[in-house]
Amino acid sequence: MLYHLYNLVLVLAAVFAVPYYGAKILFQGKYRRSIGPKFGLIRPDLFARMEGTPRIWMHAVSVGEVTAAAPIIASLREHFPAACIVLSTSTETGQEMARRIATAATVSIYYPLDLGCVVRRVIDRVRPDLFIPVETELWPNFLRHCKDRGVRVVMVNGRISPRSFRRFVLTRFFWREVLAAVDEMGVISQADAERVEAMGVPAKKIHVLGNAKYDSLAAKASPKIREDIARRLGLTEPEPVFVAGSTHEGEEAIVLDVYRRLLEVVPAAQLILIPRHVERAAAVLTLVREAGFPDCITMSELNKGKKRAGERVIVIDVIGELFKVYSLATAVFCGGSLVQKGGQNILEAAAWGKVVFYGRFMDDFREERALLEETGAGITVRDGADLAARLIEMIRHPEERRRLGEKGRDRVIANMGAAGRYAAMIRMQVKKTGTAGPKTKG
Repeated sequence: MLYHLYNLVLVLAAVFAVPYYGAKILFQGKYRRSIGPKFGLIRPDLFARMEGTPRIWMHAVSVGEVTAAAPIIASLREHFPAACIVLSTSTETGQEMARRIATAATVSIYYPLDLGCVVRRVIDRVRPDLFIPVETELWPNFLRHCKDRGVRVVMVNGRISPRSFRRFVLTRFFWREVLAAVDEMGVISQADAERVEAMGVPAKKIHVLGNAKYDSLAAKASPKIREDIARRLGLTEPEPVFVAGSTHEGEEAIVLDVYRRLLEVVPAAQLILIPRHVERAAAVLTLVREAGFPDCITMSELNKGKKRAGERVIVIDVIGELFKVYSLATAVFCGGSLVQKGGQNILEAAAWGKVVFYGRFMDDFREERALLEETGAGITVRDGADLAARLIEMIRHPEERRRLGEKGRDRVIANMGAAGRYAAMIRMQVKKTGTAGPKTKG
């Protein structure tokens, strides 16, 4: 009965969703690459490449989840060199990131919409032995069909934000049945474990294994990446660079006011603005110019060969550059935190040894916030005036800034190893399927 109600809600939602997304596809070109595959229209050659044993399907919604999935997949590939590892994403940006960094995967596909006929067809074509959702990605029809087909389900890097938990609790009677399809759950923190258990998962199924993103970020931070992005953006030492990453609507105006105050003290300072959603880049660019900074340039212009001619503000309007740009920062503000969006991933900047500023709305990243604030590398600000004052103070004291930043980076490195623990948990489930296949020596 609960599943019937769920599917009825999906049908009612489609009445509004189809015209909305249809207009997006028709007039803006968005979702054109992904809409067919999401309805199960996956290219035959992708299925043809799905060879090997065991068959492991890992799902990472978008860029952040792919970052966690990549080191886990790499660890699994070391142990199961002949495995077929399928990585799916929900977003087009996630798909691009998957192809770029999850090179140990056999093939990357789009995750199907949670419609019974669609997921049934795709699961039957992929024929996984295990399904591995990254972070708490729970789609009832998909999990139900996995259970009906004997596909074992193992969650990795699981997390339940306070906001999500409040929603789950209100419909706990439904999610208890959905979660029964999950055979084992690896979660980031003890708080996540307690929330999952409160949703109805038996404690024996839950394991606190840490955050796999640490493994990916600390390993990726290299001088070569920094040199490449500095060359592409035309930035040279010793220009102070204020990077505002993953900003949301309402935050760019604050950042621009902070930058104006920074210029009064450090006239040579540069600003790099990276909106969380690249489709907002044009609006952000307009805002920058209206704020009195006509000397601005975009990453796409630089990619096309245009050279910087003294522009103080750079707007990053392409995906996949955020982590690299953080390497150039003298100091970082991480968005989604001065407005109520739950924050963004502050570990990406910390992995480069940067001091990170953020607002008080960090509900989705409480553990990361606590970790950095213990070292002094993470600093909560109340508003724009507070951010400006603390930013200027930090720029004035380079030795203290470097000391705190290195402490934060050391803490990120110290927390590495989660990817291996998740891979070990998956390997135990593979043994239960009887499809382990050949392993590496030793």
